[in-house]
Amino acid sequence: MVRETNRHFKFDWITIILFFLLVSFGWLNILSASHIGSTVDYFDFSQPYGKQLIFILLTLGLIVLLLAIDAKFYERFSSLIYVISMLSLVGLFIFGKNVNGATSWYGIGGMTLQPSEFAKVATALAVAKYISDLNTNIKNFGDQLKTFAIIITPALLVLLQNDTGSTIVYGAFFFVLYREGLPKYYLSIAISIILLSILSLKFGAVITSAIAIAVIMAYHFLSKKKLRLYESMLILIASLSISIGVKFFYQNVLQPHQQDRISLWLRLEKDPAKLQRMKQTFAYNLNESEKAISSGGLSGTGFMEGTRTTGKFVPEQHTDYIFSTVGEEWGFIGSTLVVIVFVLLLLRILHLAELQKSQFSRVYGYSVAGIIFIHFLINIGMVMGLIPTIGIPLPLFSYGGSGLWAFTILIFIFIKLDSNRINEW
Repeated sequence: MVRETNRHFKFDWITIILFFLLVSFGWLNILSASHIGSTVDYFDFSQPYGKQLIFILLTLGLIVLLLAIDAKFYERFSSLIYVISMLSLVGLFIFGKNVNGATSWYGIGGMTLQPSEFAKVATALAVAKYISDLNTNIKNFGDQLKTFAIIITPALLVLLQNDTGSTIVYGAFFFVLYREGLPKYYLSIAISIILLSILSLKFGAVITSAIAIAVIMAYHFLSKKKLRLYESMLILIASLSISIGVKFFYQNVLQPHQQDRISLWLRLEKDPAKLQRMKQTFAYNLNESEKAISSGGLSGTGFMEGTRTTGKFVPEQHTDYIFSTVGEEWGFIGSTLVVIVFVLLLLRILHLAELQKSQFSRVYGYSVAGIIFIHFLINIGMVMGLIPTIGIPLPLFSYGGSGLWAFTILIFIFIKLDSNRINEW
């Protein structure tokens, strides 16, 4: 009986410890970024740090529930969870609350709930279920289309709610599919489309097409495998189509503020006066974030001692720009340690995913790592000005109940699935 009881407590404690390190340190930085005045009432639940503390305490109960549920439940009911999640996204078009231009929240009393955060978990479960049911690699084109449909459906619903940041996260599943046998040429196509899109916006369709011709000729003469004439023409036509399509999408589909953010990133605006107005409107957060990070130096100004953080120079710093607090108050050393903990968490999840005997658990584990990685990469890149400003929180760090609970569910479902491997006799 003792042996039977103990086996239920055999979880990967390394992942759990890394999880709580990030959550705890994240809360300290939320506290520093959102407190008002010289004295701090740690139990002031009207402030973001007080609300986040409630979210964290509720997370503890959520963890117990997730680990208590039988692991087979997640696989057996993954399709139902996915359908319910998609319905919750559709319901936003009728009952959703508009916040900062995006209709991504349900208003529940004095709180808001963002179903797009939980849709990532549901999609990860659905993708894992579909691929594991195939019981083979996804090299069949029909299977690839069905898998893409599972991923694209929530991405489109989120995009229609004007939440571009959350839409981009669904690109994380590309890593999962690549691990499960997606042909390599998909990777080449994806990278080519991204590069063509950037070049088209920066230099225009004509110059981009000229660059494409130069690449085709170089490949033809330098590669052992020669391109046929019709293959070269198809590549050129595709390149030109992408260039024109991207330009059309940028000018006619994207919202003005989205255009301005991309324009600032790629330095597209030529009018000095308009450029200055754009910087004041859209680059203010970024400029202040960069100043906060640079002022931290090697070891930082100290906890709750950052002048730019305590002075509220970075608006809403406790949300998407929370990493700037780390940079200012904990310096290069603290920022590096945070990055190391995130990397360790990702490597640990990937290591455990490869140890799984169940394909469902392995695919789900890769989905968890992919989603966390995209959030981590884009958020820190955004805060440091390496990529355009996109509303994506730093996992387990940024303020918000929906985000914290969604990542908790995402990670601890995998921990529960992994416990089956640990507890096998």
